[in-house]
Amino acid sequence: MSKLLAPRDVHTGSIGLSQGVALYVCAILGAGVLVFPGQAASLAGPASLIAWGFSALIGIPIAFTFAALASRFPDAGGVATFAAKAFGPSAGGIAGWWFFIAGSIGQTIVPLTAGYYVAESLSLGQQWAPVIGAVVLITAVAANLFGLKLGARVQIALASGVALILLTVIIVAIPQIRLENLAPFAPSGLQGIGQAVIVLFFAFAGWEAIAHLSAEFRDVRRTLPRATLLTILIVTVLYLGVALAVVGTRSYGNPELDRIALGVIVGQGLNLSTVGIVAVAATIICLGTTNAFIASISRLGYALARDGWAPRPLQRQDRHGTPKLSILTVGSIGAAGLVGAALLGWGTDDIVFIPSVLVLSTYLLGTAAAVRLFTGKLRLLASTALGLLLLTVPFAGWHLLLPPAVAVAVLALHRRGSR
Repeated sequence: MSKLLAPRDVHTGSIGLSQGVALYVCAILGAGVLVFPGQAASLAGPASLIAWGFSALIGIPIAFTFAALASRFPDAGGVATFAAKAFGPSAGGIAGWWFFIAGSIGQTIVPLTAGYYVAESLSLGQQWAPVIGAVVLITAVAANLFGLKLGARVQIALASGVALILLTVIIVAIPQIRLENLAPFAPSGLQGIGQAVIVLFFAFAGWEAIAHLSAEFRDVRRTLPRATLLTILIVTVLYLGVALAVVGTRSYGNPELDRIALGVIVGQGLNLSTVGIVAVAATIICLGTTNAFIASISRLGYALARDGWAPRPLQRQDRHGTPKLSILTVGSIGAAGLVGAALLGWGTDDIVFIPSVLVLSTYLLGTAAAVRLFTGKLRLLASTALGLLLLTVPFAGWHLLLPPAVAVAVLALHRRGSR
């Protein structure tokens, strides 16, 4: 994938420090903070706090490894670029498709999460969640079609709103937290903690996602690491605080409760209806995440098409450098998932293991590429990230069959298209 290393992308340099932090925060704090604290707690009990702590810990070397890669090899291809440079074009194509599929499926999960909260707040049946999710998805797609600059400005306001909302949840939860809710601490043992960690990979997927926008940062080598550090601090405090709030108040225990745990906390803490509060919170958080991921994944689709790993039309850009067809493709995949949720009853808890395992595989290949490409302290950093990631692999279970299946399909289709 030599072309991926010398792209003809439009380098607009439109993203500064504040916009970079906002994109990072919105990419990471989304469906993860709305539904995964409850889902992780149902898998591991109060020991899910260990899963969150481990995920935050592993996120540090991963974040700085990808920031270092993106700073040195800025390109819309993100991890596909890094893997191609380290291991050859096929590795780049496979890595790109792993994350493209994971990110596109995320455009079902995140809007559907907003649908759960809004439907519950408005006393609608959960069958309305996909419809509400479709509104969120369409809005994010439309924002991206107007170009990255508009989307990045919106992200600053959205990120500020997300932080304020989550801080409110944490503060409201403090008087409700009871120590007895922490026992039994690990009802499902190490297996439950491991499964929770796998689920949480999707919650922390944003570290890689922003790499696809690295070419559009101003002074990327200075701005991106600073944005990474600030985001790590913000995300760690908010994620761990919300996870403790859910566990300490025991706002979990079944799929429907897990999906709206933050709404339960706010409603009980303030002794009022969550109508409006939850609707606004879910919409702001999920719209911000969907907007950031569509921007990121569409650039990846563009890069894959540009280098022969996806249909050529996806590389088309308008005069502003916006890959509109790629944006519409990502949105269409998310919409197809929402149709499945409406017709077949799919929930976020049914879908999330698929993108989580693909994100895990993407991180494994990306950090392995960094080990090969870097020397000295950066290689040690990447090796640390790779070692921590490998600890989680056994807990993925049969879902580990998915990444090699995608890899085989990608190589087969690429060979057929090259004939």
